[in-house]
Amino acid sequence: MSQPQEPPTAKLLMGFLFTDLHRRKQALEMLCERFGPLDFLSQAEPFLYTDYYQEEMGEGIHRQVATFLNLVSQEQLPEIKHITNDMEKKLSVEGERRVNIDPGLLSPERLVLATGKNFTHRIYLGKGIYGDLTLLYKRGAYRPLPWTYPDYREPRLLHYLGVIRRKLQFQHKGRLPRKGPVGGGEVDR
Repeated sequence: MSQPQEPPTAKLLMGFLFTDLHRRKQALEMLCERFGPLDFLSQAEPFLYTDYYQEEMGEGIHRQVATFLNLVSQEQLPEIKHITNDMEKKLSVEGERRVNIDPGLLSPERLVLATGKNFTHRIYLGKGIYGDLTLLYKRGAYRPLPWTYPDYREPRLLHYLGVIRRKLQFQHKGRLPRKGPVGGGEVDR
């Protein structure tokens, strides 16, 4: 018989879609105030995978991904999704979003994104929120699944997530990588 136990903390990840740089900056400030400092922010790139968001958000949608230094309990994901939904409303213009914030949890095994929409591969987490199993860590890298969103399949993002996974492992061990005096390689503390 397996014995229930608390899962390890996870890296909080936020995926952003935005058309308004000022409102995206406000979203980042609000998130940092709530969850602590960022430890990764990808370059903003055009979001060209679907026109699903254009009617609400307008033309020129960009995508960015951020992670936070402070780790979170995995059971907090539904609450975090409600917090980001409230932030989206506060940053809306005339009831239409200018920033879409999708929280997720990166663990050494997987990436799970939070959503309010049910589907076959999503597990109910509570408080009206489902967990979307987006990536699995297998054979030395995060791997997409048949339903993984196209932007989460991008090789550059998968590479960044692998680096962030390594940092998460250091955080779980209570030691962070730092640059050595020469050559800049990782040195354990």
